[in-house]
Amino acid sequence: MIEVKNINDLQKVIECVKNKNKHIIILSGTLGSGKTTFVKEFVKKMGVDDEVNSPTFSIQNIYGNIFHYDLYNKTEEDFIRLGMLEEFEKEGYHFIEWGEGLEKYLKQFGFEYLKIEINIKENKRIFNCID
Repeated sequence: MIEVKNINDLQKVIECVKNKNKHIIILSGTLGSGKTTFVKEFVKKMGVDDEVNSPTFSIQNIYGNIFHYDLYNKTEEDFIRLGMLEEFEKEGYHFIEWGEGLEKYLKQFGFEYLKIEINIKENKRIFNCID
């Protein structure tokens, strides 16, 4: 578990992602827990100079070799029907907000992934990296 009190503390979570060497990352947390903020900081630390926004309505945003998905308004079946699973074969990091329902499909198709659970506790966030 990684306690995050400020934006600088996200570096510890970024290191967790890099050290796990898994390029599909499911971000799990409630609205406002920091999923998009984490992706924004990851993109910045990877040296990509792009404005990061939640892809809630577009389903996917791409920042260099960092892919950012949001399934808040889509079902897992919609995601698959749109051919988005094939995107995971592209080299880079793939961050999926609201993607918990994809876990069974990722396992079924042999994709390894990292799940990051984000919990709000008082004025901080608790990030838990789960392989």
